[in-house]
Amino acid sequence: MYYNVSMKKILFLLIIIACAGIGIVFAQAKTNGKVYMESVKIKNPSVAGIFYPSDKDKLVKQINAFKKNSINNYKISTRAVIVPHAGLIYSGRLAYEGISQLDKSIKNIFIIAPAHRVPFSGLALTSYDSWSTPLGEISINKEINNELVSKFGAKINDEPLAPEHAIEVEIPFIQTVFKDVKIIPILVGNEDSQKIYEIISYYYKNPQNGFIISSDLSHYLSDENARRVDSYTAQLIETGVIDNFPNELACGATGIKGLIKFANQQDFSLIRIDMTNSSSTSFDRNRVVGYGCWFLYEGKRNEFIKEYYSDFILNLCKESIKNKTINPSEIEYPKVLSEYGAVFVTLEKNGQLRGCIGSIIPQRPLINDIITNAKNSAYADPRFKPVDKSEIKDLSIAVSLLSVPKPMQFKNEEDLLNQIRQNVDGIIIKDNGHQAVYLPSVWEQIPDKKEFLNSLKVKAGLSPNHFSKTFEAYRFETSYIKEK
Repeated sequence: MYYNVSMKKILFLLIIIACAGIGIVFAQAKTNGKVYMESVKIKNPSVAGIFYPSDKDKLVKQINAFKKNSINNYKISTRAVIVPHAGLIYSGRLAYEGISQLDKSIKNIFIIAPAHRVPFSGLALTSYDSWSTPLGEISINKEINNELVSKFGAKINDEPLAPEHAIEVEIPFIQTVFKDVKIIPILVGNEDSQKIYEIISYYYKNPQNGFIISSDLSHYLSDENARRVDSYTAQLIETGVIDNFPNELACGATGIKGLIKFANQQDFSLIRIDMTNSSSTSFDRNRVVGYGCWFLYEGKRNEFIKEYYSDFILNLCKESIKNKTINPSEIEYPKVLSEYGAVFVTLEKNGQLRGCIGSIIPQRPLINDIITNAKNSAYADPRFKPVDKSEIKDLSIAVSLLSVPKPMQFKNEEDLLNQIRQNVDGIIIKDNGHQAVYLPSVWEQIPDKKEFLNSLKVKAGLSPNHFSKTFEAYRFETSYIKEK
């Protein structure tokens, strides 16, 4: 059929109008001197004007405000974060702080988010070539999409992605922080966290890949109850516990548990950036949504604290001894010290022990444990008189950050002794109501395993030769911070 030039133009315009609703445009491609038209599918924004401003200038202004008011002072980059996905007015600051900590050399960002609107099984990927927001378009890595289908059983399924906000609200932050990056949106339906773990494990091997786990925490509890529940959720995330992690604690629990499992397998840690809830901006304390933000650290948490915050902790101990009424709410401190943990504080004067008090099991935020044990080591160690004000300047302070104690399985005392790692393990023993603990630093005074264990028994009020079927032993490690 023959059309004149004007008719062709009219038909072309009609096609553009018809395709506008689903974001299809045409691009020219030139092959062997011939010009072809290729369709490019663009995912138009679904929640612009609802979860974030639809006006570009207003959106830029809002994100710049998050940047200005950021409290994240961690001087380290990461390749995986957990961030919230509520309306930007409520959780945008935390989302910005997490995403801005991602390594800027990353070229591909997986956004793993829960489905809120359309129920389905498995993992849903988009067929679109790019995703549009008021800040422009961002490309989708179709090659990785195809791999996810062939290797991990994901499916191309635009239906649940169409109205979903949990992926889209992260994209403006990515567009702000990164200039040359592609995204891989993964919407999680009825799926096990094992699948997320496998995906992260496979793609983390490439240093150009990064991961955003999109999740809010508790939903529609009172402010008081939300803080209690979210604190428990944070402890599970930060201690790497997934067996007791019910999905009801977070809407993106599947993604969170997948990342936790990966961190456990690699001996990595999830470090808290911050936590809050919607009452901080809505001022409605009756029905709130909780938000938390964490980043993946390629190492153990206590070693991270030792490397970056040793001076802070030692100075905090000194101030706690000088000022017995010091309160964590009165000072600024890194949020990693809000995580639950256990410490021992040791005081020496002229090379001699002057006090040592600590906690074995994490039972409160680290900041509180440090302050409390610093005071108690100076004023409440029953072996010594309370430190006099004139002595404070002569005290030498050391802090031991304890890992969570792990039970040891052994057949007899000889088997136990063989398992104990000299100069590495701190040991806790329990039997018949008796208990005692030695820090790893005690190996300096008692280097022999047998003598170490016998001395620990005596400390517990037992005979050095004591052993029974009910004898329990636990091991832990410490990160040791001492004044230079």
